Amino acid sequence: MEDKNNSRSINKISIIVLFIFSIKFLGHINGVLSSPGVDPRQGRWELLLDNVGVVAMHMALTHRNTVVISDQTEAGESGYRLRRRYGSGGRRCSSSGDDASDSDCYAHSVEYDVSTNQIRPLRLESDTWCSSGSFLSNGTLLQTGGYGDGSRRIRYFSPCADRRCDWTQSRRSLSDERWYASSVALPEKDRVMVVGGRRVFSYEFVPKTDSDENSSHLPLLKRTNERRSQGNNLYPFVHLSSDGNLFIFANRDSILFNYRRNRVVRNFPRIPGGGSRNYPSTGSSVILPLDHHDNFERVEVMICGGAASGAYLSAREDHRYREGLSSCGRMVIAGNSSDEEPRWHMEDMPGPRLMNDMIILPTGNVLIINGAERGAAGWELARNASHRPFLYNPNETYRTGRDVSYPTELRLQAFIPHYMSQQYNGHRPSNITIHYAESHGTGARYGEEFRVLFWLGRRPSDDLQFTVYPPPFTTHSMSMNQRLLRLRARRVERRAGGWVNVVLEAPPSPDVAPSGYYLLTIVNGGVPSVSQWLRFIHPNLA
Repeated sequence: MEDKNNSRSINKISIIVLFIFSIKFLGHINGVLSSPGVDPRQGRWELLLDNVGVVAMHMALTHRNTVVISDQTEAGESGYRLRRRYGSGGRRCSSSGDDASDSDCYAHSVEYDVSTNQIRPLRLESDTWCSSGSFLSNGTLLQTGGYGDGSRRIRYFSPCADRRCDWTQSRRSLSDERWYASSVALPEKDRVMVVGGRRVFSYEFVPKTDSDENSSHLPLLKRTNERRSQGNNLYPFVHLSSDGNLFIFANRDSILFNYRRNRVVRNFPRIPGGGSRNYPSTGSSVILPLDHHDNFERVEVMICGGAASGAYLSAREDHRYREGLSSCGRMVIAGNSSDEEPRWHMEDMPGPRLMNDMIILPTGNVLIINGAERGAAGWELARNASHRPFLYNPNETYRTGRDVSYPTELRLQAFIPHYMSQQYNGHRPSNITIHYAESHGTGARYGEEFRVLFWLGRRPSDDLQFTVYPPPFTTHSMSMNQRLLRLRARRVERRAGGWVNVVLEAPPSPDVAPSGYYLLTIVNGGVPSVSQWLRFIHPNLA
């Protein structure tokens, strides 16, 4: 069994990842200029807090403009003491004796308020170490699995305006233990599928419809498991395709899976390049932006980085740290316009990378950040931190940003892209309001129109785009449920005084965009607005 502190080596750095989009979209530091002597086109970093008190093993941005952070409950002391233990029957904690170092007497989850830059402690009842999560349609975070007493737990966090809400735990449990499992939100109303886990080769659905609902075997997970390398197929990459099927990638192999019929629709070719891509080899994956121009039918996945063959054992047993993978693979999994069979198209990053995070920016570019150049994920099994972010344009090639440092500690940092500087404010749409149809004023229904009003002091560029992005659950180089859609604008009307009225068309179905909260961003000639929260309503919520 792995050292229970391995997460502290590989996940503390994820704290700077989520804020790429939370700050970028919400505008908490909008208009900050780059440092003197630094190319403004490369963006910059800003320190928000010296210490958040809890290791950011897991992070998720809520529609209340807060970020939920959680760590393993047996991590020892944190920055926040509890009055009563989360376990042991809730006994009162004293400030001396054994209680001073008892993990049960400390908070291992916090909520960060983006607007006020403040932290408040939350109370967990079971261990979330290496768990998974997805948002439900009402903005509730459904969080599943973990370690030990948390491996079959189902937890909920419903963000609230008064900041008094906390974690609750379901009385029902998962069918199987889910440690290092993945979670994906499904098109059905508030339905989530949890896939895999340590020595678990199955999937199951949450919430449970009845007490007799069990898990189902998934042969891909059994076939790709490398026992001596701790799996190399943990935290499988799972993406919802716009045709309603799931793309599931484990180790080096992938399938298109019809979860409704428990049937493999297609076996894809093995990704070239050797090595492995999933934990503990740990590369990262995204779906490239879906676009209204092809009715969101063309779906392309991209996987970057990972560890060389045998890297985990080499690092753990011989203290030799093999160079990670430099390759990225792109493959169209649905909506290919030609009759050719799907195949991987390979490209190279400027250098090797594992434990990297991939974030889709509102411009459609992909930011590749964090990680290491050698070794594997796990307790002190990686070397040579990857200091340099890579920016990938799906229509062009890689660009590199300036070197930045991310030591493994508890600082909270935000990356501010170059387009957030003041020189672009004249091109930035502002004062955005969203107007739904009067018959259903709480959100937009699929395929129907809704109206957006914004201000722009000059005429919009010919390249005016409207993107929506659901906040993912981020952990272990994964951003579960991450996707970006470009919506169709049916009408764009420029009014007096710089106001612009736009009629947008919602996605055609929950297969394309599962119901829930999304960040709407108006991108004017490559310059994004500060985003606004938008909700797509499932037909069954009417």
